[in-house]
Amino acid sequence: MTSIEDTYRDRTSSQLRESRQMAGLSLRELARRAGTSHATLIAYEKGIKVPSVVTFFRILESCGLAVDFVTSKRVRHHQRLARGDELAAVLKLAEQFPTRVAKKMDYPVFPSA
Repeated sequence: MTSIEDTYRDRTSSQLRESRQMAGLSLRELARRAGTSHATLIAYEKGIKVPSVVTFFRILESCGLAVDFVTSKRVRHHQRLARGDELAAVLKLAEQFPTRVAKKMDYPVFPSA
């Protein structure tokens, strides 16, 4: 099982590599713009090293990119339910709905104004 640190290291290295490629920059050119060595960039892109947040932002800005944050609640932590328990609760709720819709729908009759 992959730890959260491994997940973030993989995401960081992928983001740096994709950003550099999208900007059309060589490792040496990006290193020059970001004020670091190309060997360090190679280590970041391979996931051998993880840059600090400030360094990560500096490299992305050197690729001509901005960084925006979007946060959201993780489903697996909602009400501290395990994902399996959450799925079971959803399926139990779904059982309460009719599987067939009546051909004639009853609706309230409102008096005319």
